[in-house]
Amino acid sequence: MSGHSHWATIKHKKGAVDAKRGKLWSKLSRAIIIAARHGGGDPNGNLKLRYAIDKARAVSMPKDNIERAIKRGTGEQEGITYEEITYEGFGPGGVAVMVDVVTDNRNRTAGEIRKLFEKGGGHMGSAGNVAYLFERKGLIGVSATGTDEDTLMGIVLDAGAEDLKRSGDTFDIICDPGSFSHVKAALEQNNVTPIHAEITQLPKVHVDKDVETAKKVMRLLEALDDQDDVQNVYSNLTLTEEVMDAVSKE
Repeated sequence: MSGHSHWATIKHKKGAVDAKRGKLWSKLSRAIIIAARHGGGDPNGNLKLRYAIDKARAVSMPKDNIERAIKRGTGEQEGITYEEITYEGFGPGGVAVMVDVVTDNRNRTAGEIRKLFEKGGGHMGSAGNVAYLFERKGLIGVSATGTDEDTLMGIVLDAGAEDLKRSGDTFDIICDPGSFSHVKAALEQNNVTPIHAEITQLPKVHVDKDVETAKKVMRLLEALDDQDDVQNVYSNLTLTEEVMDAVSKE
């Protein structure tokens, strides 16, 4: 699981900055709109909507914004029509990259994502090029400091988690997306506060690259993540401590 906690933590910290300038709220509004459109406006019966609302609340998105996004999704309020698309490609060194977007203009977004891949030393591929290398899972990170592994394992396995592994100073909890809410709730009921919690695409096989190549991949991932239409970015790069130290010094 090496690397997942690192990338999730980077996104979490970056998200706090994005929220201050409104970018993350805009992205989360789109996620709520899409979820409500496909599954209805009741988060109790729409897991995808509940997850999107939880993410919005985690970054202090105002209740009015959340409710407005739900109404746009259900058609109670008029608004821009968005669609979900996943782009696939390769970064420097052949690292597999997947990019989830929510856009109101497929052609514009495709062109911008393609340019970011090329500028970052990679190239965009066609559907199916790298998707088979990933699997959709729930990922929850818990600080290992002051946390008893056996106790934590008992809590999460009873709630439906598939696995728990140590990754540096974090415990990575892996679960099926359908069990994500149950596992997260079980942690909260036991006064365990996650560092991050997300439904993500985990690589089935990781690839190791030298530090310079890994730094180029990280720059590409961050550039893609910063694009306004992008919701999530995934890769199968192993983020070692050496790579993270090098990236932090840039």
